Amino acid sequence: MPLPKSQKQQVIETYASQAGDTGSTEVQIAILHNRIQQITEHLKRNKKDHHSLRGLMLLVGKRRRLEGYLKRKDIVRYRQLIQQLGIREVKPR
Repeated sequence: MPLPKSQKQQVIETYASQAGDTGSTEVQIAILHNRIQQITEHLKRNKKDHHSLRGLMLLVGKRRRLEGYLKRKDIVRYRQLIQQLGIREVKPR
């Protein structure tokens, strides 16, 4: 269940730091966030879909690692991003 191209392009345009920016940490986190929301909605309808649940856990872990990286590199950009996306701050391990 990949994101539709139009939705993904909209996310990239919203969170890109400059034109053509598709791989910055902020863009990657925002794309993962949208995929997580999409799979979460799917799991609300299909509670026994354990394969999708595993995929969701993998995406959450990947997003969490990227958030930790951004937090270490630039705390201001990290806080701005989590405020825009409405997600909680990464707890240190």
